[in-house]
Amino acid sequence: MAAHATPTVVLVHGAFADAASWTRVITELQNHGVPVVAPSNPLRGLASDAAYIASVAAQIDGPVILVGHSYGGALITVAGTTENVVGLVYVAAYALEEGESLGELQGRFPLSPLVSNLKEATYPVAGAEPATEVTITPEAFPAIFAADVPAPVTKVLAVAQRPLAAAAFEEKATAAAWHTKPAWALVAGADQAINPDVERFGAERAGATVVELDGASHAVAVSRPKDVADLILGAVRATG
Repeated sequence: MAAHATPTVVLVHGAFADAASWTRVITELQNHGVPVVAPSNPLRGLASDAAYIASVAAQIDGPVILVGHSYGGALITVAGTTENVVGLVYVAAYALEEGESLGELQGRFPLSPLVSNLKEATYPVAGAEPATEVTITPEAFPAIFAADVPAPVTKVLAVAQRPLAAAAFEEKATAAAWHTKPAWALVAGADQAINPDVERFGAERAGATVVELDGASHAVAVSRPKDVADLILGAVRATG
């Protein structure tokens, strides 16, 4: 691996979203000549999703920076132990400690409005009982997820949500790559999906270089793509 190689940025979306949520961030990065991959996050469980992201990273030739939004932050925390990963960027995200679950990290602080506005459904599991998945109720979605995004866009995002397996909240992280890899973090100051204090705590614990955006919603990659890209570019420059 050449020390001077520009890292490939792997953008990992979180729950209730898809890879298209990174569209304008991808454009900013590509305009700076940075190679980007934005895989589809399965959203079926912390261990299996992290293994998938680790597999994506491991098959890229050269250094990789993992960027995780929301639940995607938990995934890059585990997948970041992959050998060619050289940095971690948390965007309004969970930065777990080894042995910690999303529920445990959230439980340290007052719960966000997200928790009381989740809608449950079931999905089939081969050879087992149906499992539970959650989305945000459509009427609550704009205020909770994307308060600083234009209303016509939030109406689309609300019905295009990808559900998260409920079991993901209780799975414990098997590793915390930030112990050995440099980290950067963006705190969304007006986040109603994750308590901003959860983001601040995780970022500080990870020793991350932190940027905080006052007034930014959870959908900060949609509403403030240049700010998100600028943080990622800083990580690229520092590790490339």
